[in-house]
Amino acid sequence: MKKKKKRNNIRYSIIIILVSLFLFCLMIFRVIQLGTAKEIDGINLKELASKRTTRTDTVSAKRGSIYSTNGDALAQNVSSYKLIAYLDEKRTTNKKKPQHVVNKEETAEKLAPVLEMEKDEVLKYLNRENVYQTEFGSKGKGLNELTKKKIEDLNLPGLDFIESFKRYYPKGQFSSYTIGYAKNEDDENLTIKGEMGIEKQYDSILKGEDGYTTYQKDLKGYKIANTPVIKKEAVQGKDIYLTIDSNIQFFVEQALNNSDKDFDWDWFHITILDAKSGAVLGTATSPSFDPNKRNISNYLDMLVASPYEPGSTMKTFTYMAAMENGVYNGSETYKSGVYVTSDGTEIGDWNRGGWGVISYDKGYAMSSNVGVINIINKHMSSVMLRQYFKKLGFGKKTGIELPNESRGNLEFKYETEIYNAGFGQGITTTPIQNVKAMTPLTNDGMLLEPYIISKIVNSDTGEVDLENKREEIERVASTSTVSKMIQLMDDCVNGIGNTGSGYRIPGGELVGKTGTAQIANERGGGYMNGKEDIISSFSGVYPKSNPQVIIYASVKRPSAGSQKPISNAVKEIVTNISKYFGNSDTETPAIEINDYEVPNFINKKLDNVKTTLEANKINYVVLGGGNKVIKQTPNKKDVITTNDTIYLITNDTGITVPNVVGLSAKVAKDLLQKLGLKVNLDGVGYVTEQSVSEGTTITDGMEVILKLSPKYTVDEQG
Repeated sequence: MKKKKKRNNIRYSIIIILVSLFLFCLMIFRVIQLGTAKEIDGINLKELASKRTTRTDTVSAKRGSIYSTNGDALAQNVSSYKLIAYLDEKRTTNKKKPQHVVNKEETAEKLAPVLEMEKDEVLKYLNRENVYQTEFGSKGKGLNELTKKKIEDLNLPGLDFIESFKRYYPKGQFSSYTIGYAKNEDDENLTIKGEMGIEKQYDSILKGEDGYTTYQKDLKGYKIANTPVIKKEAVQGKDIYLTIDSNIQFFVEQALNNSDKDFDWDWFHITILDAKSGAVLGTATSPSFDPNKRNISNYLDMLVASPYEPGSTMKTFTYMAAMENGVYNGSETYKSGVYVTSDGTEIGDWNRGGWGVISYDKGYAMSSNVGVINIINKHMSSVMLRQYFKKLGFGKKTGIELPNESRGNLEFKYETEIYNAGFGQGITTTPIQNVKAMTPLTNDGMLLEPYIISKIVNSDTGEVDLENKREEIERVASTSTVSKMIQLMDDCVNGIGNTGSGYRIPGGELVGKTGTAQIANERGGGYMNGKEDIISSFSGVYPKSNPQVIIYASVKRPSAGSQKPISNAVKEIVTNISKYFGNSDTETPAIEINDYEVPNFINKKLDNVKTTLEANKINYVVLGGGNKVIKQTPNKKDVITTNDTIYLITNDTGITVPNVVGLSAKVAKDLLQKLGLKVNLDGVGYVTEQSVSEGTTITDGMEVILKLSPKYTVDEQG
């Protein structure tokens, strides 16, 4: 029995050894498998290990700002805060310095009015159970610095803030369709994305490139000491400077607002183009919106994205086509009133009784449709008309730096369609195409490319990455054509009893062409017949003797079918622009004003500089009692007029704050910054008040707030 029991024990031992050996081999095999395989059960082991032992924190790039050409901030990032409350009592290790919400009733009572919430609503968040911390819904997000400070002043324990950034538009609806808007994409407000306008078109340039920090972490998420850190710095977004002049933009928006008080319409659009460069100086559409509130009724920018039938402003380009094809004779006559096409269609002048037999020159001034028809029928063809329209840029995109640009429609084939196209019906154009087509009339026949981006600047280095300037496309009109068209537009506005006479201003320097287009019936079947179912427009040049701006305005369904809203607005804008540019629109001859390119006066003796300026009849102001010029404004190579003033800063350490009341925002800001002062602008236009008095000693970090307003206004009669 003992021997048998011994043999059984040996057998069991062998089995145990073999099983153990098998399990050991299996374990070795598994270790080798885990060490060599990329995936086990569909899981990437290397990636899993990395996630468990490393952490990557995003370093957000700061979005670039958008400025006017004057340097006024139109879009910028501002700090935004989210309020949180710690509810876990374990946060507090010292009862004298509690780190959690101790008295919820008191906290709710004091927080409620600051957050504009009810006390019970705040308590609902504070009474949450089994949570480490809580937030306060939408009312606790997007808080500004002022609200944050109010909450901090309550001295309530357990409250904290998470900082992020949001997009802010300091001037509200100012130039809103051009700027557009950008918004935060996620709840943490880390990513801001452009959704409209320049914010959308240049989103990749404005947003920059996020960086990151990657490091080894322990089980609690803390960085492990003496382990490598991989870091990539964020690339900050670039700043964009528009061609928009803050003062001219203000004149445009003010005119639209004034019109809104007196007239009814569906929409009203105005664009001002620099006549010599093609830069957009001002553009606005009413109704508008505030990018901070995004109270938008129409997401399409009228300047580029909503083509419509332009009406009789196209007659300017039809007449130019006839002149450039050598078939125009302004003294040739025709019978006005009604024209009957070969298929029996009647096309009439706005005065269907006509003005009898008149010349083509007179037909332009009276905006005669029948005159255009006769020019096309007798002297031109659809090919000649279409080719010249295309040469001016109609029927294709201008390429201006704005999203959703439309090419419009330039299709016309049959007799009636061709005639209609000649006076702006049956085709569609955009305002930017219309101002572009006017540039040959202000540049001796040279067509210019319009643009709205002045420059793009690296916000870190200050280097200019892109700078746009005047860009010539091709010569599309002769000098004689330009002279003749200016004469015709002059007669249209300044002649007695002509269609544009409502636009006449003292001095007669505004010239242009009016337009009226019927609105097509969206249900088909031709055009709508209501008296107000029209789009009125005006396309003009100011001043005719030396063009500085091109003006295009249009309004849909003006009350009583009137040109009055446009004429009032255009005259108000031109009056303000004339004073802003230093022109004099009076019946008496204006004092001659010459251009002057500013030399470099820096490090020059003051007496020599004075002699140079006096010889050129340039006004100047000397700051300080030094004998040498160390700074100047305007800068070298800036072009000014003999009406402007040059400010010379001398090598005197005792210079005090000058009086800048009456100066433009641009000049005042530049001058004060060169004196080492920080400048904050309140409004647009000219300085009416300065926060630091004249004669005050300048100290480090001194800030001056300049209150601004338009220097010139017009009376209610325009």
